[in-house]
Amino acid sequence: MWEGTALALPPRPQEIWALAPAGGSLISRIIYQAFHRGKSVASGEPVATQTTDVPQLPNHKVKLKKSGQRACNEKNDKGKFCGGHLKRWFYTADVLEQECGCAEKAWGADREVYRCEFCQTLYLPHPEDARGVNVAGTGQLSVFGLTVPPKEEKKA
Repeated sequence: MWEGTALALPPRPQEIWALAPAGGSLISRIIYQAFHRGKSVASGEPVATQTTDVPQLPNHKVKLKKSGQRACNEKNDKGKFCGGHLKRWFYTADVLEQECGCAEKAWGADREVYRCEFCQTLYLPHPEDARGVNVAGTGQLSVFGLTVPPKEEKKA
């Protein structure tokens, strides 16, 4: 229908059609590809990436936070994600942690640590994230131009 007209559509990316299951719209296939990025096409298992083993504490489960992660990704007994917010945890001021004391012994008095509000899983910050940045992140400029860009400093 569109062939030979000025409104010819670009060819569809064949890799999207190959990865996605049969049927469905182009948008659903793009979403499928984005969701399954980093997984093997054949088995669906995650592809081996650079992971660092996080030293575990005796009384706490410790994980490494992904870049930009704000919610807990720990699975419960039923296999569902916890989904609790990751909040900065000041373990030196926590009364229950003072009794245990394993976090302060392992990390010292001033380590950046986040804790899930529901399951209390501890998350260490991602090595590539900037230290001290708000948990919500630095934000992004909107594609639609609705986000106000940061102000430029005046030179005196």
